[in-house]
This record gives sequence, structure tokens and C-alpha cells, in this order.
Amino acid sequence: MKQWYEELFSNYADTYESEIYTQGTLGEVDFIENELNHDKKCRILDIGCGTGRHAIELRKRGYSVTGVDLSGSMLKKAREKAETAGLNIDFQLADARNLPFEQEFDLAIMLCEGAFPLMETDEMNFDILKNAAKALKKNGKFIFTTLNGLYPLYHSVKDFIESNREKGSFENSFDIMSFREVSTLEIKDDDGNSKVLECNQRYYVPSEISWLLKTLNFNNIDIFGCKIGNFSRDDGLTTEDFEMLVVAEF
Repeated sequence: MKQWYEELFSNYADTYESEIYTQGTLGEVDFIENELNHDKKCRILDIGCGTGRHAIELRKRGYSVTGVDLSGSMLKKAREKAETAGLNIDFQLADARNLPFEQEFDLAIMLCEGAFPLMETDEMNFDILKNAAKALKKNGKFIFTTLNGLYPLYHSVKDFIESNREKGSFENSFDIMSFREVSTLEIKDDDGNSKVLECNQRYYVPSEISWLLKTLNFNNIDIFGCKIGNFSRDDGLTTEDFEMLVVAEF
């Protein structure tokens, strides 16, 4: 049986590219370049690359990029876009919980909840972090975004659920013991077919993220607010940020 995230992205590539949260690619890649000091020799791993929007923009700017995703449909779109742009990008079908790379990359990125924190158990989510760390060279850097647990806590679980219902999901629940939101989401795929998905996402608080990364031997861990298309080290994380931006280094 497919998990909800597998079902969602099985025929969703065109619809995905029209979503508002995918429109900030240029500004997000500007931030990534600054974090790399514009060093074109850096090799980049894009985990949960989807339709390749970050990988393609980074390749346009001269970086070597490998993109991995669990969805063959999303990767097909990514390869088509890269070919149209005349770009050579290594897109691979792979599970972020079990990646084949070891100390190969200078940077790993995992943006817009491409993999973490969508898994059905905390252990699986941690496996994704472990595989990202394993893929990095000894002085590597890891940039990712994830759901900010401070947001539902501050806004109260009741108000948080109501706001999500207004966004199109229904039958929401948020468990304050597990920090998991379970919701029923109705979407239309690229062929216009309606699907009802039972979604399960894990929210994290900053102290959890720091601890998990420290167990993987990251020494420098910075957590910021996450604004679509406008990542910045000047953007301190607040209870108004639905997502957090994490930058970790060995």
C-alpha cells in the first residue's frame, strides 16, 4: 500500500509547479549560493528534488548537482525540464531513507518538505537526516526546511486546525504528545481526478532539530525563520513562521 506522499506525487508534477510555495526558487538559490561562497567546485545533493526546480537553477549557475526523489513522475518532469534547458543533471530515483552516497557532496539541500518530515515514524525521519549526513564530505554543509512546531503551539491547536481547514484540508487533528498533524486532504491530480489522502506530518521544535543534528556530529547548527523565496540569516525564527530554515555544518 502506498503512503500518502507517494500517492500525492504519483501524478502531480504539473500541478505542483503551479503551487504558490514553488514560486520562490530564484531567491532560495541566491541564499544557497551565498552559503557556498559562490564556489562552483562544490558538488550538491538535492534530496526530494521533485520537478528539479532548485537543481536546475543551481546547474544553470554552474554547479554540479545530483537530484534524488521517490517519485518517478516528478523525476520525469525534472529530466524533461533539464533537457529543454540543455542541462546535464544526474536525477536518480531513490529513497531518502536509504541513499547510496558516502562522503561525496559539499552540500546537501532538502527544501519545501521534500522528504523530511513526511515519514510515518520519527525513526524514518531520522534515517533521512542520517543519510544526508552520510552523503556529505567531512567539511560539508546541510540546508533544509521543516515544519515549525512552535507555530501550532503558539496559535493553539484548535486555531491551527481551523486555519488548515480553511486551506482545503478537513478532519484535522494535532497530537501534542507526538507533534503530528493528521489530516484528510482532497486534491486533483494532473488529469483532473480527485483524490482523498490521509496525511500525517511531523512538526519539530528547534531544540529537537538541534539535538538530532548533534547526534550526527554536526557542530554548527543555525535555525532561522523560513520565508518562501527569501531565505535569510537575518530572519530569526518566531512563532509566526510555519516553517524553519536549518543550516548545519560539521
